[in-house]
Amino acid sequence: MSAFLQRLKTWLARAADSIGRRLRQSFFLYLAAVFTVIAVIDAVTVNYFGGMRQSTFDTMLRLRVNVPEPDPEIIIVDIDEKSLAAMSADYGRWPWPRQVLAEFLDNVNAQEPKAVVFDVLFSDPDIQNPDSDAYFNEVLGRSPNVFLPMLRLDARHDTLSRLPAARVPGAVATALAVEDARLAMVLPPFEAIQKPGHLGTHNVYPDSDGVVRRYPVRLDAQGWLLPSLPFAVAQAEGKGGDAPAALLLNWRGKPFTYRYVSFSDVYLDALKESPTRPADEFRGKILVIGSTAAGLLDVRGTPLDRSFPGVEILATAIDNLRHGDWLRAPEAKFFYLGMALLIIWGTAFAFWRHGASNKLDRVYGLSQFVLLGFSYATVNVGNVYINLTGPVFIGALYFSVARIYAFATERALDSSLVARTDSSGATLRGLMLVLRFRLETREEAAIGKLATRIERSGLRDSSVEYVQGRQKGLWRLFENTLVVCWLHDAGDEPGWQEVRQAADTLLRDLGQSITEAGVTAALPLERLVSFRAEGRIRGDTPEDWQALLAAALLEKGDKHS
Repeated sequence: MSAFLQRLKTWLARAADSIGRRLRQSFFLYLAAVFTVIAVIDAVTVNYFGGMRQSTFDTMLRLRVNVPEPDPEIIIVDIDEKSLAAMSADYGRWPWPRQVLAEFLDNVNAQEPKAVVFDVLFSDPDIQNPDSDAYFNEVLGRSPNVFLPMLRLDARHDTLSRLPAARVPGAVATALAVEDARLAMVLPPFEAIQKPGHLGTHNVYPDSDGVVRRYPVRLDAQGWLLPSLPFAVAQAEGKGGDAPAALLLNWRGKPFTYRYVSFSDVYLDALKESPTRPADEFRGKILVIGSTAAGLLDVRGTPLDRSFPGVEILATAIDNLRHGDWLRAPEAKFFYLGMALLIIWGTAFAFWRHGASNKLDRVYGLSQFVLLGFSYATVNVGNVYINLTGPVFIGALYFSVARIYAFATERALDSSLVARTDSSGATLRGLMLVLRFRLETREEAAIGKLATRIERSGLRDSSVEYVQGRQKGLWRLFENTLVVCWLHDAGDEPGWQEVRQAADTLLRDLGQSITEAGVTAALPLERLVSFRAEGRIRGDTPEDWQALLAAALLEKGDKHS
């Protein structure tokens, strides 16, 4: 098995070298072209990359530091377990007779709340208690601040419905409206509330992963726009007119962030001869009546919690519409496409120009972190979410493939003089300078800056190399060491003299180069010892380079000051 793996490893290495010699640095540009085609096709079709927001968006919301405060005017009246237990002796388990809700409504209306919103669906008349229903209808008739939900059923049931769309309170016909459309709806069976502005849908549709991120504002049913319950409440205050068809909810925090009061506490206190609760507790407030009791709880998954009370989702939608601060997430397909192409081609150019390096890894990683950090900042400092997840993701795919290619073809892409000599087969003459800074600390960054400075000086037929990273054992001897090599035709004596003159010039101007590189403190010239050697280099073997390095190190080094 080990022999087979070794043969496979050898074959893969040869294949990688062959591909690298054929494509060389151009592979990075070809790969960028392929990713460009993928990105363009995605932008004009499925928009998978540009629309990637779900998991990253949820994480950013959970980690948000600047969370908007819940509207203090919104209070949730909770039909909780405590209420069910307290009311069971007189009214039994849920559902209670509607006279209970009527009495509650009468009592709180005396405090003049801004609105009372029921997150309780009334689907059928109570045939066992018709007087109770009549009383509730009467109270609704004299309560202009009450809002009830209606339910939009699956559109597949429209053919079975007898309810004309034109008779749905608040329905607005668009240019595409089907004139004789019939809609499958559940409306509350109370005549007093059957009027526009007091009914709204409370349908909530989760995304494909089962998480609720949006709240419908107006549902399109055969070209008829049906107002949602939060929209009806906001419209009563003259707000929400600029809202989109669905809100990307700007959450106020974890569940139970809003103020909750128990239904039974309020109801039973009002029946006392001397109530103990404040007489103006709900003045100017918006009461949202719903339930968190185990048997009645409408629980949905949201970005902040997988068990979020439905009544608080409704409260959040009302809050967003009242303040106009729902999250905006511009689709902007071509903006995101442009960002993706900028990342792809910027990375491709870096690979093509400089090849793979630790510095490129760091710069690329930092740039992607900055882009995601910008997205995170947008949901903290405002209510616009700039979704850069897609461009970052496709850029990361490109970088990963390019990095794998660079790693697999590292030897073939090596552009150093040693690599070029091995492939030439000719007999040349080489000169080597070994610049060794005898320091007590590792100064890789300073050595790198000096190497870049020397490379940019335009020395003919040369290459500049140094050992990168922290070394151990014998290789520590090469830390803070920079090697400059020259290579020239062995038969060109005048050209060779120019090479030797270039080496002399480099040594003479080394102090100035260190100063111009800005590393004078890290690489003091008095701590430098230089070694020099020259000799013939045959193109068919690397041993001559090894001999040249050994000869340089065996020479007595020259100290500088």
